[in-house]
Amino acid sequence: MLEADFVIIGSGSAGSAMAYRLSEDGKHSVIVIEFGGSDVGPLIQMPSALSIPLNMSLYDWGFASEPEPHLGGRVLATPRGKVIGGSSSINGMVYVRGHARDFDHWAEQGAAGWGFADVLPYFKRMEDSNGGENGWRGHGGPLSVQRGSRTNPLYGAFVEAGRQAGFELTDDYNGAKQEGFGPMEQTIRGGRRWSAASAYLRPALRRKNVSLIKGFARRVIIENQRATGVEIETRKRIQVIKARREVIVAASSINSPKILMLSGIGPAEHLREYGIPVVADRPGVGRNLQDHMELYIQQESTQPITLNSVLNPFSKALIGAQWLFFKSGLGATNHFEAAAFVRSRAGVDYPDIQYHFIPAAVRYDGKAAAKAHGFQAHVGPMRSKSRGSVTLRSPDPRSKPVIRFNYMSHPDDWTEFRHCVRLTREIFGQPAFDLYRGEELSPGPHVQSDDDLDAFIREHAESAYHPCGTCRIGRADDPMSVVDPECRVIGVEGLRVADSSIFPRVTNGNLNAPSIMTGEKAADHILGRTPLAPSNQEPWINPRWQVSDR
Repeated sequence: MLEADFVIIGSGSAGSAMAYRLSEDGKHSVIVIEFGGSDVGPLIQMPSALSIPLNMSLYDWGFASEPEPHLGGRVLATPRGKVIGGSSSINGMVYVRGHARDFDHWAEQGAAGWGFADVLPYFKRMEDSNGGENGWRGHGGPLSVQRGSRTNPLYGAFVEAGRQAGFELTDDYNGAKQEGFGPMEQTIRGGRRWSAASAYLRPALRRKNVSLIKGFARRVIIENQRATGVEIETRKRIQVIKARREVIVAASSINSPKILMLSGIGPAEHLREYGIPVVADRPGVGRNLQDHMELYIQQESTQPITLNSVLNPFSKALIGAQWLFFKSGLGATNHFEAAAFVRSRAGVDYPDIQYHFIPAAVRYDGKAAAKAHGFQAHVGPMRSKSRGSVTLRSPDPRSKPVIRFNYMSHPDDWTEFRHCVRLTREIFGQPAFDLYRGEELSPGPHVQSDDDLDAFIREHAESAYHPCGTCRIGRADDPMSVVDPECRVIGVEGLRVADSSIFPRVTNGNLNAPSIMTGEKAADHILGRTPLAPSNQEPWINPRWQVSDR
């Protein structure tokens, strides 16, 4: 019989962490179901190759949004990892916990026990931090976190330009003080991508009580309001994997709500439309979809020191060889080595704009945008008020869901994005860049008025690939909550959801770290353990927040 105490759907950031923690004491058996294949191979393991697996059907589910009405009907790619390690195996390897106030907001929204004091101990437990702030960071945990070497002088110029513009500096945005310009952190270890599969799943699979089953999860089997197993398709056969204790859905903010709806949990009317018997009417399933959007602001470099000089086949071959043999050189970094978190205006109490800086003018899909040498900042607002949804396209589990982000549907999004562009120009205009600054490549010096900026945003804003929120955690008596503060699906026994879909609101930054933290904390709830003792550490809030943006 294919059965275990705990059956986890998805081997991604949260799923791998739970497999590791639930099996740790050897008392419980765990089966992890993953549809994707192996993450072994240089395209995933080599950090600088990050844009390649993101665009491969071998590793990506191939989801896309519906035409976005506020972006001129553009269809935006929504990559999600279909591979061991899930999206942590195809992401940009940027490590951001999120701001303390993000988690306090979760708690205020009904996620009791998920405030910053509650989650900080889990971030510490999961980390093996190299170079982070003492007392705020974890050491010896499964997840290696490092900083890049920042040898290119443009990284230093970016941080210095932020200082010259009057903004804060921070040595560790994952420590007490997120606000400011400083080094960016990476989930890279020994020159390789350090995904949730490397950190958690592989060590777990060495235990006798953990197994990985390759299969396509069709639905959760629910008998008398209790989850008893998972129906999967494997080798053209349909099988049921039985869960003696619990089924845990950790299939991403796109696939988790889809699986719940196919299992009869979701908005009753929507399920009836497709002839799916309603097990639990939860109107919040698939709602509350959020993401971060960003723009690339690109500047020509007058000095030939950028990565554009190594985008030719010969240089790429040399970089690849150095990485293959020594796990060093330009292949061993994601090139996101400088960052900033800043506030958009006076009256905003914690950062709401994020910067990733790279010494190249190039797109995520690897296409060089600039013929010349260049550098760029990825910039975007962190707390968009726009909300979207994930719904079923058909009752066939193989159908891709309908994804509607409703990007830029709130008027504040436009104000915030225009500010991001103008602020980036101010930073690139500082004396620190005088040695390097050529023409503005994108948007270009002709794009100045609000209307011109709006047209540029409509055409060029992209997803930062941080979808979340579709199975929101909250109070059990809130009709829009999907899971309670212990990640239990409301209205069904023996079923939990734990991944980025439970976030009430998107956190400040990239989502891999808070997704892993969610798996770490959920594991304690599942095992009925007393959560780790809350921290009494106080995060830094800018004393000038009411009067200035810097």
